[in-house]
Amino acid sequence: MRVAVEDNLSPVSDYLKNQGYQVDSLDDANLGAANSDYSAVVISGADQNVMGIQNVAINCPVINAEGLTPTEIHERIEQSARFQ
Repeated sequence: MRVAVEDNLSPVSDYLKNQGYQVDSLDDANLGAANSDYSAVVISGADQNVMGIQNVAINCPVINAEGLTPTEIHERIEQSARFQ
C-alpha cells in the first residue's frame, strides 16, 4: 500500500516502511494525488487543516496521528483498507 505522511512524523514513516508500505512525504505537490494514489494520509494533528487538506476532496482516509503510536496508526490504516 502507498501512504502519504507528514514530514514531522518520521517515526511513523519509518515504521510503515518496515511494514512494507510505500511512504511518501505529504506536501503540496502530492496532496492532489491523494485522491487516487494513496491508501491513507497521515497528519500530525498539530494543525487539523495542514496545507489546506480540509479544503481538498480526498478519497482516502486521513488519519490524525496525535496521541497515537506508529503501531496504532498502522492498525488504523489496515482497518480502513478493509472498508475501501
